[in-house]
Amino acid sequence: MLYLYLKALHLLFIIAWMAGIFYLPRIFVHYVEGKAAGEDVRRLKIMARRLYHFTSMVAVFALATGIGLAMSFGMPGWLHAKLAMVVLLIAYHISTRVYMKRMQRDEALPSAKVLRWYNEIPLVILAAILYFVVLKPF
Repeated sequence: MLYLYLKALHLLFIIAWMAGIFYLPRIFVHYVEGKAAGEDVRRLKIMARRLYHFTSMVAVFALATGIGLAMSFGMPGWLHAKLAMVVLLIAYHISTRVYMKRMQRDEALPSAKVLRWYNEIPLVILAAILYFVVLKPF
């Protein structure tokens, strides 16, 4: 029974983490476009910083509950592949921090077009994670 509660919490934290991971690059896009148009982008800087910190907090909870789940049922082969994707997702998360920090210092960010493509990376990683978790190919 405890396993099911842990699994539910893990899913909740994953959903919150992914929501932040998907939205933060959109803030970067609006920032780049707004700055180019001479608009006031101070609010976007605040939003990005707050969202990054919230997303980081729920990411820690997602990882902690994931470790708890892994300890409860072992390490089947598909889990190794999933964890490799999680490492990529963590690297992506860290890269959003780099952009957020540049934004805070009013340094240049990539173009809006590049950031729109950058925003698709976590979707590909999430699709791979879902493949391994749901289909358990090995």
